[in-house]
Amino acid sequence: MTGAYIINYGIISAIGNNAVQNLSSLKEGKQGISYPEILKSAHQLPVGEIKLTNEQLAELINAPATWPRTALLSLWAAREAWQPLAARSKNLRIGFISANTVGGMDLSERYYADFRNNAVAADKNLIRHHECGAITELTLRALGLNCWNTTISTACSSSANSIMMAARLLKQNKLDIVIAGWADALSKFTLNGFNSLMILDKEYCRPFDRDRNGLNIGEGAAYLVLANKKAAGQLGVEPVAMVTGYANANDAHHQTASSPDGKGNKLAMMEALETAGLQPGQIDYINLHGTGTANNDSSEGIAVRDIFTGGVPPASSTKAFTGHTLGAAGAIEAVFSTMAIREQIVFPQLRLKNPIPDLGWEPVKDIQYGRPVRHVLSNSFGFGGNCSTIIISKM
Repeated sequence: MTGAYIINYGIISAIGNNAVQNLSSLKEGKQGISYPEILKSAHQLPVGEIKLTNEQLAELINAPATWPRTALLSLWAAREAWQPLAARSKNLRIGFISANTVGGMDLSERYYADFRNNAVAADKNLIRHHECGAITELTLRALGLNCWNTTISTACSSSANSIMMAARLLKQNKLDIVIAGWADALSKFTLNGFNSLMILDKEYCRPFDRDRNGLNIGEGAAYLVLANKKAAGQLGVEPVAMVTGYANANDAHHQTASSPDGKGNKLAMMEALETAGLQPGQIDYINLHGTGTANNDSSEGIAVRDIFTGGVPPASSTKAFTGHTLGAAGAIEAVFSTMAIREQIVFPQLRLKNPIPDLGWEPVKDIQYGRPVRHVLSNSFGFGGNCSTIIISKM
């Protein structure tokens, strides 16, 4: 009764406005990195941008155009995940866990510019939804839900942690259904902040390539509907997959870098395997965190090598498709991991020409069909050493 079954999901990213479009792009090797058209910034750097303005997003989902972009993306993905199930959810204990790092930053930036020009005339309504929890509240109300909810913000591991928390709540029989995921939108603050760290690639990112030169920031949202057996039965749905393993660890190495030996990465992966009751050799695909920075790919690569001593399974970073969607990355890649199980395919590592030579293993360069994909391990490693791993398994 207390399993964490994945019964539906919704997603929007730079490679598609829904689950069908995202899967199609992954299969076709269609990446979504480009130069920004919606975001106005002095730095013209490649990003994973969704080519819809706030006004277009608002009109398509019948939401106020005055909402922050993060909230608009959040509602878009959450509706795709929840709307087909909502009418049959009577008397079920429902929870909602959302994660984000940007909050209403896009509107706060507008307020700041106006404030500098005329402090008295600047519209304070632009900052009313600035903090991360406001995005959760806006999404929840628009879904018509009045239920237990919380917001998680742990940098790039945020939505992986929201899925982990959802699985634990179901396992402990606290709730019957948890809608868990994340949204983050592009903002000048984020782009300029990462640029100041000198970890943005001026070209399309190349995770796990010897000549990698940084990451591309992206935006998007994804939510998974997780349920116990009772709820799945009442809703009349067959679970797609199940969250079987999860862990969060911290190497306490550096505020914006992983330990060179991948200590936190290893701790998270090993504990997730233990929670799932699996051996490394039983993992069929690894969805790598793989941002494309020198530090991240090296430390994660070492951790993977040290754990999978019997041979590293097929692995790739889908951030080469979507860009690094920050807090949304864990949920977006959990959806991709579920798709890999559902379709029995392994997604390729785009733009990989010269694999990192001293790792002893390399990601897959081409899409692989017809593989037996039973267990997928997905990594999400954030600033501050916050390392999370989830394992999704075939039913």
